[in-house]
Amino acid sequence: MSRGTVLILHTVMTNYWWEIEVNCEPALEEITFWRLEQLGCRGTVSEQKAQCYQVRAYLPQHQADPQDFYLLSHAILGDALELGLQPPAIRWQLIEEEEWATSWKENWQPMEVGGLFLIYPAWLEPPTEMGDRFLLRLDPGMAFGTGDHPTTQLCLEGLATHYPNPIGKLADIGCGSGILGIGAWLLGASQIYGVDTDPLAVHAARLNRDLNRIPQDQFMIETGSIEQLLEWSHPPFDGICCNILAEVVNGLIPNFQRLCHPHTWAILSGILVSQSQSVMDQLDRHGWVVTDSWIQGEWCCLNARRNLP
Repeated sequence: MSRGTVLILHTVMTNYWWEIEVNCEPALEEITFWRLEQLGCRGTVSEQKAQCYQVRAYLPQHQADPQDFYLLSHAILGDALELGLQPPAIRWQLIEEEEWATSWKENWQPMEVGGLFLIYPAWLEPPTEMGDRFLLRLDPGMAFGTGDHPTTQLCLEGLATHYPNPIGKLADIGCGSGILGIGAWLLGASQIYGVDTDPLAVHAARLNRDLNRIPQDQFMIETGSIEQLLEWSHPPFDGICCNILAEVVNGLIPNFQRLCHPHTWAILSGILVSQSQSVMDQLDRHGWVVTDSWIQGEWCCLNARRNLP
């Protein structure tokens, strides 16, 4: 029997992603995030450019076509007109997978947040001198939460107001990259439960938890929302963090009481200043009182406590 030669050919296939870019006024940024999320985008990045925000989002090529983006453009333009804002500039293009995975990292540098945190990209060598700051290492991947967005910074600063008092047991609803849970752990939280409806965010949060050498049994992360917390985490919680969209926060507030004891506090963001009154009214209707608020640009963060007799 003769021995033949087997030739194996490896075909390299390049995956492509849609990159959608929206340049808009600050007040349109949050609803743009929501529109992109509704379209099915896997990740979003926001960067301030002069007097506007540049929002970029990514979507696998097979999940959308140009017709979808024409409809998206029409919807965002309608949002701008309804709010009395300048029409946004919207464009889209196909890019290679490796390009989207690395391009946004090039301009992301270490940043100080408040007086306690130094957020450091995972791919950079950690600093040798920290001063009095906590080092928070991060590789957000395709999850929201790099620390450069005002809502994330406001939440971290809100958490820092509890330091050095014990934070206790914390629920992070919509945990994204895990940045708030990591920050809470650095400040001394005894246990953190993070949930997010996006499996990519859950994956990124777990990686960042491990990157910061946090034991898994001290920062547990699962896919889901409040129902998942109720089934899995054994409430009540001492604190609740929620940095999503004002509309989503308003929808979650009626269920917060199922997570609480009489002295639970909450830090809520993802809220435009113009939307803050609606969130405060919803809190009031469900037995909460706003004890403090922080504002950065167009964004607001609320600190609330149970308002019980």
